[in-house]
Amino acid sequence: MGLGKTIQVISLFILLKSDGQRNAPPNLLVVPASLLGNWKSEIERFAPSLRYMIAHPSANSSAASNLTVAELANTDLVITTYGYLGRLPWLTETSWNCVVIDEAQAIKNSGSKQTRAVKALKGSHRLALTGTPVENRLSDLWSLYDFLAPGLLGTGKDFERFVKGVEKDDSHGTYAALRNLVRPYLLRRLKTDKRIMSDLPDKTELSAYCALSKTQASLYQQSVEELARKIETLEGIERRGVVLAYLMRFKQICNHPSQWLADGRYEPADSGKFARLREIVEEIAARQEKVLVFTQFREMTDHLSRFLAGVFGRPGLVLHGGTAVKNRKELVDAFQDERGAPFFVLSLKAGGTGLNLTAASHVIHFDRWWNPAVENQATDRAYRIGQRNNVLVHKFICKGTIEEKIDEMISSKQSMSKEVLEGSGEAILTELSNADLIKLVSLDIRSAVEES
Repeated sequence: MGLGKTIQVISLFILLKSDGQRNAPPNLLVVPASLLGNWKSEIERFAPSLRYMIAHPSANSSAASNLTVAELANTDLVITTYGYLGRLPWLTETSWNCVVIDEAQAIKNSGSKQTRAVKALKGSHRLALTGTPVENRLSDLWSLYDFLAPGLLGTGKDFERFVKGVEKDDSHGTYAALRNLVRPYLLRRLKTDKRIMSDLPDKTELSAYCALSKTQASLYQQSVEELARKIETLEGIERRGVVLAYLMRFKQICNHPSQWLADGRYEPADSGKFARLREIVEEIAARQEKVLVFTQFREMTDHLSRFLAGVFGRPGLVLHGGTAVKNRKELVDAFQDERGAPFFVLSLKAGGTGLNLTAASHVIHFDRWWNPAVENQATDRAYRIGQRNNVLVHKFICKGTIEEKIDEMISSKQSMSKEVLEGSGEAILTELSNADLIKLVSLDIRSAVEES
């Protein structure tokens, strides 16, 4: 991530234009909506001769009508979004030269409507761009290759059976066999390879342990006891739903009691994370440096922004799923300006991919995602080509809580993608036994509040 996939693909489009036949069809690029502005600016900067059209309402495009290859004769590239594919039938009816999908983990769910729309695209060549080909489980990889080279990894059911067998016993080196099978179709670049990136600064990741306030500890313990009582009499899908709801509640309580109570108060003194955030950010502000703050909860972004504005003494920026697509590039440009805002609060899903935010030399993960690949994607908004400073990554963890257990799980999970790509996933929490589940979420009260 952050090693120039966008620039490489723009170079490919230029090459296809210079080598292509006069009547060759245009290329199609499918991206998340939040990256339309980024691709537009990169094309205009590095390939001004490339004739492109954005098929999306945010571009005030007239592409909503059906277009033919003849009408696209003066176009080298059409850019659209995953969400808009199903709304413009001509996109799936046209035979393209090269079909490129950016942030290709968007099609990891092979059964989704979005994935089916992407795989229905017709093109002479196919290219998938992603820094995280394996996010959750190896079936993610199957879906990508089913788009790139259908049949290479067998059917989805065949591959699922294969994965289950490998996860139980890999004594015969099956991971190595899979790696050799996908390697000819995989171009992988690593920041640790100095032959590729000799001048990229260092990245240091730190666990920022936080104590719970007394209010947090009390709410957390009450929730553990409630969960233990409820799951005694539940089974199947009803039990899974309750477990997922309580896992989310534990995360919310660890962030701030007001997030779970929905009382709107958000007093900084009620949250150990807010106390630790102040400690870290005061030092960043004193050094006149910039920081990205990621949270998985959209409802936390404004509260974090107000808190940080008080610490920095001036406002910052916020980006989440509700931010208009047409405004996102302006926010990025404003942050990248050295005189611009000192902090940027982003929701993990909306701001975690595709954006260039190298003005920041600090990244804070206010709450932890279950998936290390998603966190790494977010971190690499700052740690990428163009970064001139060392990057310090702070990962907030409430001691003695499920967050500490999640951190341990994340560390073990990272080995899965490395086994396949360099050389798998998380426990299904809802399927743990009652005893194991309560052990996972139980509060270590001495560790949790020892600093408060």
